Amino acid sequence: MIQPPTTEAQLLDRACSLAGFSLKELANEHHLICPLNLKKNKGWVGMLLETCLGASAGSKAEQDFQNLGIELKSIPINHAGKPLETTFVCVAPLTGVQGLTWENSHIRNKISRVLWIPVEGEKEIPLCERRVGMPMIWQPSEEEERQLKADWEELMEFIVLGKIHDITAKHGQYLQLRPKAANSKAKTEAYGKNGEPIKTLPRGFYLRTQFTGQILARHFSLPSSTT
Repeated sequence: MIQPPTTEAQLLDRACSLAGFSLKELANEHHLICPLNLKKNKGWVGMLLETCLGASAGSKAEQDFQNLGIELKSIPINHAGKPLETTFVCVAPLTGVQGLTWENSHIRNKISRVLWIPVEGEKEIPLCERRVGMPMIWQPSEEEERQLKADWEELMEFIVLGKIHDITAKHGQYLQLRPKAANSKAKTEAYGKNGEPIKTLPRGFYLRTQFTGQILARHFSLPSSTT
């Protein structure tokens, strides 16, 4: 087991040392088996990187490097450095949300400071041959936080008013709320429009690719795109 990093500089150094290596090479170093694909192992890349970097949170609902206040997020990219999918942040609370604010929300804590690690993600590249890119540590700018807060408040208003089923993929500029479940039988409690208890699919907060693409483009001086 690798001990958790004690400083941000140490964490970034460790992350930089992974750049250029394939997922199989990193897995072999830690006596792990690289799966053929991610169909049944969706979180495997993140787990591998956590192992390599000494993340301490595991499956706990806290930042991966809690002592540093930093969350780890791997992000699959194409050959142009653009994200290939939205980024899951955390499960959304559907009950007991009265009095909850953006400032004391779990999601704000999760994305207050993020270590982004790009990983090749194009399907033509076999999973084990995909290489890790250069990392970056990011925190929201004032404008980004303002918009994230606005998105969160808009989505949470739907939940509080019992209108969770009215939320669509169009809601939220940076943040998106989507079903987050292994199958359609995994139901959780929520409220209906009349305040009655209902059962629905769990929901998760996701960062849109347009947003994460802007973060990567700005840091790595890539051509920006709105598509």
